[in-house]
Amino acid sequence: MRFRANPATIRGSIAPVVTPFTAGGELDTEGLRRLVRWQRANGSHGISIGGSTGEPSALSADERIAAMRVVSEETADEIPFLPGTGAATLDETLRLTAAAREMGADAVLVITPYYARPTQHGLYAWYSTVAREFPDLPIVVYNVPSRTAVDIAPETIARLRRDFANVVGVKETTKDFEHFSRVFYAAGRDTLVWSGIELLCLPLLSLGGIGFVSAVANIAPGAVARMFDAADAGDLETAQALHYALHPLVDLIFVETNPAPAKWVLAQAGLIGSGFVRPPLVTPSPSGIEQISRLLVEGAEVLDETVGAVAAQLAAPIPQPAAS
Repeated sequence: MRFRANPATIRGSIAPVVTPFTAGGELDTEGLRRLVRWQRANGSHGISIGGSTGEPSALSADERIAAMRVVSEETADEIPFLPGTGAATLDETLRLTAAAREMGADAVLVITPYYARPTQHGLYAWYSTVAREFPDLPIVVYNVPSRTAVDIAPETIARLRRDFANVVGVKETTKDFEHFSRVFYAAGRDTLVWSGIELLCLPLLSLGGIGFVSAVANIAPGAVARMFDAADAGDLETAQALHYALHPLVDLIFVETNPAPAKWVLAQAGLIGSGFVRPPLVTPSPSGIEQISRLLVEGAEVLDETVGAVAAQLAAPIPQPAAS
């Protein structure tokens, strides 16, 4: 909770790690520990768990709390810890948020309630309840309309910001880049905004964003972190080079439903023991694996040694049998 008093320090690449499962589908806490340590070793500026990439709707509340506890222990208050604590019901959202606060989370990502498609007034009431319940905890609205079927309006963010000091910002996962600008305009340029859209991570910084929560950091954490560092240092040429070099890996993670492609890569690299995803998701199809493999090779220049070894193996020519 070292960063809780000043959430603007939750900057840079906040890696939204996958939730590893065993081949039998059980929560793999040791695999999660390995992932967080690998992320830290590769320069990620913070860690998130429990967002869309973490398959939260397929986990019980107890499992989500267990996963958050692992990440809290592994971040050890040395880098920001920004867990997702939103759920489809308010009671579960409050329970998960309370657990995150007690574990020392620096802020929490609270997704817009999914499936119900509430009005803007309903969204305001929902976030107001969370903000009142945890006045000492920074709340980050998590807007991801492609997953929730509801888009929180910039004016609603502005209203929450005016009424609750602990509603500090928003993670915007919308491809409508104009929406980002309207959030700053309506809610104030001191609003903390992170991008959840990979190809808008770098552009958001030019508007005043403070970082990104990018799923591609699961397989290329170092490159995503370096892209932020370069932009933050004013080295736009390097930041742009990394942005474009990451394109194949961005395509890779969405070959089939995220996080199945990323989990397949991480399992091939030995970073997790299994690429299992819980129903209704499935592991990548043979044609999906073919595309994933091609894109991994195409994006190899920005991979670290561990995942890069998988790309090198995939790129190696298949040995031909010796002539008799």
